Amino acid sequence: MSELTQTAVKTTAPRVLRKINTRTLMIEGRALLALVLIVVVFSLLSPNFLSPDNLIVMTRHVAMNAILAIGMLLVILNGGIDLSVGSIVGLSGVIAGMLLEGFEIPGLDLFLYPAAWVVIVVSLGVGTLAGWVNGVVVARLNVAPFITTLGMLYVARGIALLITNGTPFSRLGGEEKLGNTGFLTFLKSAPLGLPMPVWAMIGFAVVFAVVLSKSPFGRWLYATGGNERAAELSGVPIKKVKTRIYVLSGLCAAAVGLLLTGDLSSATPSAGEFFELNAIAAVVIGGAALSGGRGTIRGTLIGAFVIGFLVDGLVLVGVSQFWQQIIKGAVIIVAVALDQLQQTLQKRRSGKAALSPPQPSEQVPAPV
Repeated sequence: MSELTQTAVKTTAPRVLRKINTRTLMIEGRALLALVLIVVVFSLLSPNFLSPDNLIVMTRHVAMNAILAIGMLLVILNGGIDLSVGSIVGLSGVIAGMLLEGFEIPGLDLFLYPAAWVVIVVSLGVGTLAGWVNGVVVARLNVAPFITTLGMLYVARGIALLITNGTPFSRLGGEEKLGNTGFLTFLKSAPLGLPMPVWAMIGFAVVFAVVLSKSPFGRWLYATGGNERAAELSGVPIKKVKTRIYVLSGLCAAAVGLLLTGDLSSATPSAGEFFELNAIAAVVIGGAALSGGRGTIRGTLIGAFVIGFLVDGLVLVGVSQFWQQIIKGAVIIVAVALDQLQQTLQKRRSGKAALSPPQPSEQVPAPV
């Protein structure tokens, strides 16, 4: 490499990095500004909005949507969508409830009461299995993610209804003589004053932030979302990446199912309805591109706090539930519209820059 080329690389690379950082800052800055505005407005409308107790309650609500949104972010980074996460939330909770109340082994007249840790592992496994099925159908059979996950939405919800016959499981405390206690005690605990869902959100966020930024899988995911064909030609295992992201999305949904079951002290088949919409909203508001290739854990968390604080604030000041839906929908539309407007302006500027003649200082002198 010549000295002239090395100098050009050294001067161009920082400029490109500055552009990327500026763009990311602008995208996530909008969500952060919206969050600050929400906090200011509702703290003025209600003196209880920023009270410690209310902040803990709101953060606990945000945590469940944030975990679900982290799994959704992985799918959207790949250019896909997962509509089944809400149903997987309900199914995982129902599996936990069924195991805690005990189940009969057909033909043996025997009831089993698994320990709490077994219940948690099995419930997480069920959600992960549902995600794996989604991933295999999308990656191996080339079925559109929208259709695949829409089908799983109905399948998972139907299985939950069959298991419960439409009635919730409410005896989740267990009994000492059966050895299945500790489920609710663990999920309702609050180490250092923070509820378990908040700690789970922190754990998921840290782990997946490291995965996306430091691991080969994270680089593969951004590459496939940006240009799948180019990534495939570069040796990226496209099918493995697609399968894994749906597996991880199912795992996140199952974790939320357990946390929600512990929060409600009941496992109901209707749990998690429309949760997928809130997760998608958090990812979009956080600056991720629905076309794939762009998005961060940090932005997704900010988006989840925007949705959570907005909804809880509207409830606190007594706004009708119907208006809540309208306002939340309007916020999502504005967030996407601003992102599309910014992309359009950038394309126009790039087009003008490509058509404009080079400046005198950039012109190469003719050979003598």
